[in-house]
Amino acid sequence: MPVDPIALTADLVRCPSVTPVEGGALQLLDQLLSDAGFETWRVDRADTPNLYARWGVRGAKKSFGFNGHTDVVPVGDAAAWTVDPFGGEILGGILYGRGATDMKSSVAAFTAAAIDFVQDSPPDGAIILAITGDEEGPSTDGTIALLDWMQVNRETMTVCIVGEPTCPDIMGEMIKVGRRGSLTSHFTVTGKQGHSAYPHRAKNPLPAMVRLMDRLASHKMDKGSDNFDPSTLAVVTIDTGNPATNVIPATCKSSANVRFNDLHTSQSVIAWMQAEIDAVAADFNVQIDMATRVSGESFITPPGELSDLVSAAVRAETGIIPKLSTTGGTSDARFVKNHCPVVEIGLVGKTMHQVDECVPVEQITQLTAIYGRILRDYFS
Repeated sequence: MPVDPIALTADLVRCPSVTPVEGGALQLLDQLLSDAGFETWRVDRADTPNLYARWGVRGAKKSFGFNGHTDVVPVGDAAAWTVDPFGGEILGGILYGRGATDMKSSVAAFTAAAIDFVQDSPPDGAIILAITGDEEGPSTDGTIALLDWMQVNRETMTVCIVGEPTCPDIMGEMIKVGRRGSLTSHFTVTGKQGHSAYPHRAKNPLPAMVRLMDRLASHKMDKGSDNFDPSTLAVVTIDTGNPATNVIPATCKSSANVRFNDLHTSQSVIAWMQAEIDAVAADFNVQIDMATRVSGESFITPPGELSDLVSAAVRAETGIIPKLSTTGGTSDARFVKNHCPVVEIGLVGKTMHQVDECVPVEQITQLTAIYGRILRDYFS
């Protein structure tokens, strides 16, 4: 019996799998895949739930992989939703619920496509599903843990598709072949507390912080590269925690997020910020500390066999020639690219993380057909 990807999406949405809670989503997929003849392993690490499934033999010459996540962001204000966030309701041809777009629909689509394919025409090779419950969270024990486990157990993917929502407005219009790098830096300026009427007896950290943030935010990092949009830096918070107007605080904190292209590395960005810190600290005679977390480096899968394969399938099922893009935020493709060539193709992402997140059921059907055609063409 073919797997109904729409019903499977609804079932997954009904699993309240807000990071890091598994919520029953991976259990559901584990059972479904096992019943279809896949070997499955739970690859949980540090209380993070992960599922690995393989049809075919380990180390097959051709191993097609899918990667995705079943964890979702919190619903926010539940009273603002017009439907049950975990109800999986279908109203007027639209399926509602947290994770409907990002990305339980894609997981359902590639699971259905993989099961249907191996039952209809068993391929000479392997099909692998690497599904995590830690993409919306720290991402330290999700896809990374799966890839670590694969290396230890000699499991391999020849190529991989990540099912993140990739299309801005129209189904099939965009494939992601790379992503900018991302890092977040937290700054602390330390001065000396004092009375605001006697500023000469204090050392105010705020002017130094304002100067630093202005220098960082005003700097044009580049004009873009052949494969990427310009790099950006966004100041996301400045805070002193000071409720008093007659007190100069001792410290001020801020944070900035940087999305950088292939003209930079995380280390070169950090070095540039440190040089700005040193200059401002010297000008204001204050101490400035920086702590940085790197989420990933920029990468690109050069256009070629994999992107051609996916593009041809998208065109065949939608009539649209997709654009190859590196726009947007980060995804777990930044980890998969260290293992094998990877591209991303998924649904229209307009409502992801929003109240009343939803997806037209037609898109789920289309995406399942795209994934199925990719598998047929890859193994033909």
